[in-house]
Parts: sequence; C-alpha cells; structure tokens
Amino acid sequence: MAQLVIALDYNIVHVALPDLGSGLGFSSHDLQWVVSAYVVTTGGFLLLGGRTADLLGRRRTFVAAALVYAGSSLAGGLSQSAGVLVAVRAVQGIGGSLLFPATLALINTLYPEGPARNRALAVWGAAGAGGLCFGSLLGGVLVEAWGWRSVFFVNVPVAAALAWAGLRLFPADGPRTATRRFDVTGALAATGGVTLLVFLLVHAPEAGWSSASALVGAGLSVILLTVFALVELRSRDPLVPGRLFAHRGLIAAMAVTALYSAGFSSLPYFMTLYFQNVRDYSALATGLAFLVPAVTTALGTQAGERVVARAGVRNVLVGGMLLGAAGAAALGTALSADGPYSLLLPGIVLLGLGQGAVWTGMWIVAATGVAAEDQGVASGMASTTLQVGGAVGLALLVALSGSAAHGPPDEALLTGIRTAVFTVAAVLCCGVPLALALRRTVPAVT
Repeated sequence: MAQLVIALDYNIVHVALPDLGSGLGFSSHDLQWVVSAYVVTTGGFLLLGGRTADLLGRRRTFVAAALVYAGSSLAGGLSQSAGVLVAVRAVQGIGGSLLFPATLALINTLYPEGPARNRALAVWGAAGAGGLCFGSLLGGVLVEAWGWRSVFFVNVPVAAALAWAGLRLFPADGPRTATRRFDVTGALAATGGVTLLVFLLVHAPEAGWSSASALVGAGLSVILLTVFALVELRSRDPLVPGRLFAHRGLIAAMAVTALYSAGFSSLPYFMTLYFQNVRDYSALATGLAFLVPAVTTALGTQAGERVVARAGVRNVLVGGMLLGAAGAAALGTALSADGPYSLLLPGIVLLGLGQGAVWTGMWIVAATGVAAEDQGVASGMASTTLQVGGAVGLALLVALSGSAAHGPPDEALLTGIRTAVFTVAAVLCCGVPLALALRRTVPAVT
C-alpha cells in the first residue's frame, strides 16, 4: 500500500492539470511545478530519508511519513492558491522521500535474503508499477466525477490507514544506540545539493541552461555536494558510510536504476501527450489507455521474481532491457495520428513485461549483501539515482523531441514524441552491457 500511494501520487495529478490550472489560476509556465515540486523534493531528500530510517527506526519513519502524506494531501485538497498547492506538493515529496526507503528497508530486513525477499520485492514492485499507470486512470475517474480536489482527498484515508497499519503490523523499533549519531552537516549538504541538482534538471530545459536561475542552481549544487563529500570524509558517523561505495553490487544497481528511470520512467510523459494532445483523448480515456501498461508491468514484476530463481538476476536484467527496447521500437513505429489503439498493444506489452522484470531485478541487486543497519541508506542511494536519472532522461528527451519537431503543430508534436520513444529504445539497449557487467559484481540469487 505504501508503494502504491507513492506511485499514485507521482502520476495522479497529470490528468487533473488542466482543471487544476484553471481552478487556481496557474500560468501555463508555472503549472509544471505541480508535478516538479513533488519530483524535486522526493529526489533531494531520499538520502536523508534512508539514513533516518536506519538511525531513528524503520517503523517510526514509516508511520511519520504516512502521517505527512495524510496531512499534506488534506491541505492540497483545501488549497485556494497556486503557491500553496505547489508548497503542499513539495511536502508530499518529502513524505515520499521518507516513506520509500523506509518501506524498502523494512522489506529487506523483515525477509531473509533469497527467495522470500525476492517474492516480497516482486509484490512491492507490482504495487509501484501499478500505481504509476493506475494513477492516470484513477485521476481521470476522480476528476470527471468530483473535480481536481478529489485527487488529493483520496490520499487522506489511505495514508491514515497506512500509519495505523504500520503501528499494528511491524515489529517495534529498538532504542537508539549512542554509538551512532546523525550527521546533520552532511545531511543538510547532501539534501540541498541533490535537491538543487534535480531542480536544475527540471527547470533548465524551460528557462534555458544559460539562464541566471539555472547557473545559480548549478553553482550552488556543486558547492553543496563538494561540502558533502568533504564532510563525509571527516565524519565519524557519515550520512553515507564509505563502506557502501566499496559495495560493487550496490554501485551497479545505482547505475541500473538511473538508466531504468531515464528510459522506462520517461515514457508515460510522452504517452500522455500523445493520448491527450495528438489523439484528443479525455482524462478518463487517457487513464483507460494506461490500464494495459499497468497490468503488463505488474505481471513483469512477478515473472522477474520467478526467473531470478532459475536463471539469476543478471539474466533477468538483460532480458528485461532487451524486451523494453524491442517494445519501445515497436511502439514508436505504431504511433500515428489516427490509428487504432490495438496497433500500440504489441509495443506496450513488451515494454510492460520488460519494465516489471528490470524493476524487480534491480532492487534485488541493490539489497543483496548489504547489512541490515545500512539497508535504509542503501535504498536511499539507489532511489536517489532513480530520481536523478529520471530527471536527466526526461530533460534530454524533451529537448530532443522539441528539436525534432518540424512542420504543422500536430504533425510536429507526433514527430517529436516518436523521436523520444525511439531514443528510449536506444537508451534501454545501453542497459544490456551494464547488466552483463553484473557477472563480476553480484552472484545469482536463488
């Protein structure tokens, strides 16, 4: 449920943006921040969230994050101005940055390494994959029935139930030990540096890479990340223990998550543009169009877990990347201004199966061999590269699709979308040699 909520919140507002923008008086330029505020703060606070789970307790962090979600969602539904709503989305992102690594750390410590943990990760992955796609469907239904505020109100009872369930179902956290302290300076520097980096990647394509805001953001990000590196080298209790940088499996998983997000996670943005702006689908129809991707991706997570037991995690990652690349190529070929939805299905199915398999496999790699006391920050490290990779990938794909768009507006938009989808296929092909390199870093998990 926690992963479902995180994923739903990432996508549920997309189909509500037109109504939300007119209802609160957003300018066309500022409307993107309803989505971007969530992305920026989630990406920036993940390292802090992961270490918080390790030091303050996984259950405590889980419950607190769920309550942050409930409160910020209620505030979002009651918002009366654009600025307040953007601030609320930023707070929701902080909730996500606490909840995501706490959830993953709970799975990786409650279940022993091997088949039991792999099955748990597959279920967790299916919930996340379903949430990303069902978010569009649920958002379309809610907006058409009750208006844009309902996409926020729906989270309130679910997040409150999460907090209650966390208290009831998870074992209590032990007392904090005096030997492990919180690296406040490192946490502030890392959070500020990564937040500004994600902000730069989201903001610069619109404002221009040479704009004053982009240059200031880049400079401050470099300074803060440099401070973070220096603090970590001198700290007795660093935010990110140095031993984790020697864990080759975790580093490889971080690279895979970045590539995964740059490819697979960028596609819903372009497919939403295709369905709504090229094909003129309504919010509800757009949500329904994402139903097949949701189901096939969830099936892919389950298939990935089963194949890991037989062929090893490396082969799952290689096969998933190849399936995804083939699916993106087939999808790009099938995109047209008036063709039936059924022509898209072969590409969508292959993409979904590949995405689900890679999602399960990469989190198995990230957790394998990591000590229980480091599972939170390890999850934070891998999920930070997931967010940064997604921001980089989307920024580059948006720029590429814009430069490829020529001719009448409708034709130019379709050409740009098709170019982005073919580029995703190429990006996923690059993941194959990366996954093959795992042969020397991660043993098969059986």
